[in-house]
Amino acid sequence: MSPAKKNGGDQAADAGGVRSVQRAVEIMSLLGEERPVISIREIVEATGLAKTTVIRLVQTLEQNGLLWAAPNGYLPGPGLWRWAHLARSSWELPPETRKFMRDLGARRRETVNLYMVRDIHRVCVAQQESPQPLRHVVHIGDELPLWAGASSKVLLRDAPEPLLRRVAVASPYGEGHVKRLREWIDEAAHQGWADSHGEREDGLSAVAVPVLGRSGTVVAALSLSGPTVRFPEEIVEQYAADLRQVATEMSERGFDHPLSPAR
Repeated sequence: MSPAKKNGGDQAADAGGVRSVQRAVEIMSLLGEERPVISIREIVEATGLAKTTVIRLVQTLEQNGLLWAAPNGYLPGPGLWRWAHLARSSWELPPETRKFMRDLGARRRETVNLYMVRDIHRVCVAQQESPQPLRHVVHIGDELPLWAGASSKVLLRDAPEPLLRRVAVASPYGEGHVKRLREWIDEAAHQGWADSHGEREDGLSAVAVPVLGRSGTVVAALSLSGPTVRFPEEIVEQYAADLRQVATEMSERGFDHPLSPAR
């Protein structure tokens, strides 16, 4: 076999392997809190794949413990427990950081979130939920856009120009949104905190401050969020002062996380 044909065969095999992995991930992604069990028929309908292909992929996932056969379909398999435990131990914040967030939430009775940047999104890496019936909640691991919100304004402080343009292009306002982003970033850097009121969701407000890494760059945003009716101007300033004190303690103790930029 000529080198050219061999390379072509390897590339085709690689493409087929990647496609199989993508399909397997797509199948696993169909499972969730609202659908903890899924049937072969439902997978076929959701993915558009041939039934024989679905059966082959499901059997492979089952053999590796990622799916588990049940009388009414397939549910997440026990093999996921090991990965979940590994993810939790790798991503979980230090006990003192979690205590800072618990204490802040108890004092202010609003949801406390910790966000970090991942490409053009901010990812929630920790949360202390508000005890109040009407509250703002995102789940750990959720990705939110960077084009608006108090946390985005502090997270983007050290962002390079190409990233700002990509964030703007992904927004509902287009590339022209870069100018507004720069204004928000400069204002947040000047006063040491940022707030937002209904920028991403009507009726939702937030106050955020930066958490700094060892080099002095912004590595995370600590925020309080809740209904706008509970965020009048005088309360926002109190929240900002409290957040800055907690963020300073986090920074002084040394903030480390898998999403933190290389130092």
